[in-house]
Amino acid sequence: MMQLIDLRGSALSASELRNILPRAELDVTRALGTAAELISAVRDEGGAALREQALRLDGVEPPHLRVPQEAIDEATAGLDPRVRAGLEAMIERVRAGSAAQVPAPRVTTLGDGAIVELRWHPVAHVGLYVPGGKAVYPSSVVMNVCAAAAAGVTSIAIASPPQREFGGSVHPTILGAAGLLGITEVYAMGGAGAIGALAHGVPDIGLEPVEVITGPGNIYVAAAKRIVQSFVGIDSEAGPTEILVLADDSADPDHVAADLVSQAEHDELASALLVTPDPEWAERVLERVAARAASTKHAERVRISLGGRQSALILVDDLAAGAVVSNAYAPEHLEVQTREPEAVLATLHNAGAIFMGANSPVSLGDYLAGSNHVLPTGGQAAHTPGLGAHTFLRPQQIIRYDREALRTVSGHVVALAEAEDLPAHGEAVTARFS
Repeated sequence: MMQLIDLRGSALSASELRNILPRAELDVTRALGTAAELISAVRDEGGAALREQALRLDGVEPPHLRVPQEAIDEATAGLDPRVRAGLEAMIERVRAGSAAQVPAPRVTTLGDGAIVELRWHPVAHVGLYVPGGKAVYPSSVVMNVCAAAAAGVTSIAIASPPQREFGGSVHPTILGAAGLLGITEVYAMGGAGAIGALAHGVPDIGLEPVEVITGPGNIYVAAAKRIVQSFVGIDSEAGPTEILVLADDSADPDHVAADLVSQAEHDELASALLVTPDPEWAERVLERVAARAASTKHAERVRISLGGRQSALILVDDLAAGAVVSNAYAPEHLEVQTREPEAVLATLHNAGAIFMGANSPVSLGDYLAGSNHVLPTGGQAAHTPGLGAHTFLRPQQIIRYDREALRTVSGHVVALAEAEDLPAHGEAVTARFS
C-alpha cells in the first residue's frame, strides 16, 4: 500500500534528501490567477461578489453574509451534549496552552539612565478562516480563537463557507463553537473571496479590514493568502496534512498503523511517512495499516492517500539517520516512538509539533493536548512556527535615555553618522548639548 524508499547505506545531504522525500503535488502558483480574480471582484463589488461566488462555487447563496446573532445562539444551545463537553474541555486546555505562549516584557538597562524595553503588543483585528470541505472543523475555531484571545486581540472575525444543507448558513457546529468562545462576528463566505474580504474589508456588510489572517484551507485559500500577505499578516500557506512517525521495533505496530491511518483520512493528498531502521517490524506495521485502512469509514480516501506518491515507508540505517531524514522533511506532525524518545528528541529540529512516546498520538494534538493544531506544512516547519499567541503579537522596542546617558554615547553616534555620510544624524544628538 505504501511505497518503499530504502536509504540504508546512503549518506545524502539535506538538499538531496529534500529532492528524494515524497511530497504531495500542490502547486499554489496554479491557483494564483483564479484567486486574484476572486479577490479583485470582492474588493470592487463587496457583498454582491461574495454572494455570486457562494452561489457559483458553494452551490448556495447565503441569506445573510454576516450570520445573525440569534443563529449563533441557537446553534450553541443546540450542540450535541457530548460535542459541547468535548469543545469545552478543548477550550479550557488550549486557553491554558495559549496563555503560556505570551512572552513577558523585558527591560534591558545598558547604563545609568539608558533603558530599552521590549513589549509584545497585539494586533487589533484578526480574521480566522475555518474550512468547510470534506469535514467539519470546530476544533479549528477553538485553536484560532484561543490563540488570538490569549494575545489580547479584542476584535475577531470568523469566515467559513456557506453550507447547502443548512440553507446557506455556516455549519451549526462551527457556529456553536464560536458561540462557546463568545465570538459574535461570523461570516458565511469561503475560499479566496473570503480571504480577500478579510484583507480588504467589505463596507456594505460591516466587515472592517483585518491585520492578520490565519487558518487552513484549500489551494485557492493558500493562493489568496500569498496574494494578500504584502499588506496583512498570515500564519502560513497551509497544504495537505502530514505525519511522519520515527520509530523502532519497541513501538506497537498497531498503534503506529492507527496513527498513520488517522492522518490519511483527512484528504487524498495527506502524507503519511514511517521512518524506521527495522524492516521486519515495519512489515508488521504495514500489515496493520492494510487492515485498518480497509475497515475505516473513509477507506477509499485513506487508500488513495497511503498509496499516493506523498506517502512512504522509509528505511534508514539507524535512528540518527532517521532524524536527519525527518529534519530534511520538516513534517507538520512528528511522532517519536522509540526506546529512548528523549535522546532522539535532542536530534530533532524541524517539525510543526512533536508528539513524544507511545501515548501522545497526533489526534490528541488535534483536539485535547492543549497544543495548537494549526501547523506549517510542505516543509515550512523548517522556518515557520505553528499558530500560537505569538502569531498575533508584535514585538516593540521602547527606548528611554536621559540626558547624561545620551551624552555618554553621543561621540559614538557622531562618528558612525559621519562614517555613513549622514551628518544630520549626529547633529540631532549634538544639538541637545550645544
